[in-house]
Amino acid sequence: MRTRIKEYRARHNLTQAQLAGKVGVRRETIVFLEKGKYNPSLKLAHDIAVVLEAKIDEIFIFDENTEE
Repeated sequence: MRTRIKEYRARHNLTQAQLAGKVGVRRETIVFLEKGKYNPSLKLAHDIAVVLEAKIDEIFIFDENTEE
């Protein structure tokens, strides 16, 4: 899975810590999400999409060729 969290954060002038605070997770969680090393719950994906004013599938790209 790839994400566009970093790109959307930049559009909203949010740091990782600020986004984490808005969705109720630690900054490290946002770091792992941005690196594609953590698959979020549906609720977390939804909360991030709401804060970043985007659809879930605009933020999270599920590559069918990746087995994760």
